[in-house]
Amino acid sequence: MSMIRTALVSASAVMALTAASVSTSAKEATHPQAEAQALDLSMKSIAIRSVRGEGNKTIDVARLYKDTLVKAGWADGDIEITPVDDTAYLIATWKGSDPALKPLVISGHMDVVEAKRADWVRDPFGPVVEDGILYGRGASDMKFSGALALASLIELRREGYKPRRTIIIEFSGDEETTMKTSGIIAERLKDAELVLNIDGGGGLLDEASGKPLLWTWDGAEKTYGDFKLEVTNPGGHSSAPRAENAIVQLATALERIGAYHFTPELNPLTKAFFENAAKFESDPKTAAAMRAFAANPRDEAAIATLRANPATVGMIGTTCVPTMVNGGHALNALPQRATANINCRIFPGHPLPEIMAELEKVAASPAVKFSDVTEGSVATPASPMRPDFTAAVEKAMAKVYPGVAVFPSQSSGASDSMWFRHVGVPSYGASPVFGKVSEEFSHGLNERIRLSNIRPGVTYYLSVLTDLSK
Repeated sequence: MSMIRTALVSASAVMALTAASVSTSAKEATHPQAEAQALDLSMKSIAIRSVRGEGNKTIDVARLYKDTLVKAGWADGDIEITPVDDTAYLIATWKGSDPALKPLVISGHMDVVEAKRADWVRDPFGPVVEDGILYGRGASDMKFSGALALASLIELRREGYKPRRTIIIEFSGDEETTMKTSGIIAERLKDAELVLNIDGGGGLLDEASGKPLLWTWDGAEKTYGDFKLEVTNPGGHSSAPRAENAIVQLATALERIGAYHFTPELNPLTKAFFENAAKFESDPKTAAAMRAFAANPRDEAAIATLRANPATVGMIGTTCVPTMVNGGHALNALPQRATANINCRIFPGHPLPEIMAELEKVAASPAVKFSDVTEGSVATPASPMRPDFTAAVEKAMAKVYPGVAVFPSQSSGASDSMWFRHVGVPSYGASPVFGKVSEEFSHGLNERIRLSNIRPGVTYYLSVLTDLSK
């Protein structure tokens, strides 16, 4: 299929491309204007280099989104773009008819991680469509998802829907880095009823057939944590070694931490995930381990199997690994200082100080000083399994992918949901986007997304947003 770049895509070309590429699995009527707009907005936003640092153009993505909403009927005063440092965030409000109801929030982000042209096959900021797949930085994380939600919300308004509950769509500007705007937005919207985070959850396609296998929503996420380990001593000439060597002392502590395993654990979300995911696991040993662990999180054989699998090790409890180390000041001198960073992904329910204290106990070395150097993260509990939310997403999935399995999960990464949960607002990762495991390139080279997600995605959002804002 020929390459089509943003600058060359006309409205008619977008319509034709979308019609040729979208899935036919959705049973609802098609929405050609929304489908075309989703692709158009995706390509225009991907072309904007919204990366932290010099030349950050995140605010231009916000302006693109605002212009799109204003043209669709939003009042200029109902859309706010707020600059923060070198980035910005956007909050757009569609007022409901009942001011007594707390608002429904749709949450996403506009920034992306760095991408260097020399490393990519294609220009990361020159979106390209080939054989029904959109390539570019932000294709899967998460400019396509943002465009799909915006186009669907606009379609809902175009069709004459009038929400009873106010609908707010917001996009943070530094989710991939410091999450400063994420915290600001959550604080401002802490009176919300619930948050639909379109940067989480999603579906899995079969590798061979491409057919949808399952779809999960995120109801919790692990806490991100960084701990600095430091050893100092007087140093001296390397020709006169001493019993206490900062590098050796640090290395000993790191070896103990590297060999340590936190106690495996379950919560209602991960229990439901393992019970359901086992049905779709192709490896019989892994499937059996999933079922056994869900039944008994102390099952040693199950733990060993899941711990040995990179895809499941992060799901069974807290993990902490050394990620950086630095030591010494000269080739011919005893080290005066040695430092390391331990990065942790902490199971919900455990505060950062508790985990640091456990690591100190494992290190068992008074010479190693620990400090919490975590930035942009807070510990949060899981969101409740609300019947109104689960009913809405299950109904929507049944419309577009009849018979597909729907069940909860817990994310091992961090998202803006963390900040909403921190202020007491339930937040759920619930993106309708499906993909193959082999096509997961978020944060990596040649990031991509299937355009077959557009049509069912629009139908999904029209259903979910209507049900949650009635």
